[in-house]
Amino acid sequence: MDLNLKDKIAVITGGSKGIGLATATLLAAEGARVVVGSRTTPVLPTGVLAVPVDLSVAGGPASLVAAAVEAHGGIDLLVNNVARSEPAPSIGAFSDEQWQRIFDLTFFAAVRTTRAAVPAMLGRDGASIVNVSSLNARLPAGMIAPYSAAKAALTNLGTALSEELAPQGIRVNTVSPGPVRTPMWTDPGAFASVIAPGVAVDEVMNRVLPEAMSITTGRVSEPDEVAGLIAFLAGPHAANITGADLVIDGGMLKTA
Repeated sequence: MDLNLKDKIAVITGGSKGIGLATATLLAAEGARVVVGSRTTPVLPTGVLAVPVDLSVAGGPASLVAAAVEAHGGIDLLVNNVARSEPAPSIGAFSDEQWQRIFDLTFFAAVRTTRAAVPAMLGRDGASIVNVSSLNARLPAGMIAPYSAAKAALTNLGTALSEELAPQGIRVNTVSPGPVRTPMWTDPGAFASVIAPGVAVDEVMNRVLPEAMSITTGRVSEPDEVAGLIAFLAGPHAANITGADLVIDGGMLKTA
């Protein structure tokens, strides 16, 4: 299906790996002009503008937005994707500095990027913001308590923004993935190794997680599946969807 995103200007925070990279790849394939901001800038799809930036510091998000506007003249789509997690054995094990680091990148980066981007989105046809939250906003876990709390704040922010910005022609939606096969799960010291120490990461992702978390489909999500949902919400096929929080978790969250 043509998502009708050709020549749309898209800004993605944290687009160097995982969901962000998958989203940048998909939007570029759909003909969008993509700008990615992250501390590292690996090889990205042809035509994607990589902006090296630390989004955890106060001025980082504004510099990313400025680079996008300078290159393309405005912004049609904003994907607030960047996040940080530092698993710990218990809530009490997290220091104040860890809480601050996690909130700076997972929540405040979205606040600052949105604040900087909105003026460049006003008056654009079909402007849209998609916040990448997490199922942990609804199902918090002690070992990632700061991350869960930051994602809950991000989900709440999305609802508030949707109410404020809809009359100005900007839709705001949230995507809340469950476990996804990304470096946040698979890197050394990441979620998978904390959940099942000593077990091979592939075994954790392919069997342990789906069984332990009662994932109905029997598997975790892939980054390109989340990217597909983001791209749909960003485009005109979702023109009357705003204020939504769409879960993509293989049926892990059981609802009546």
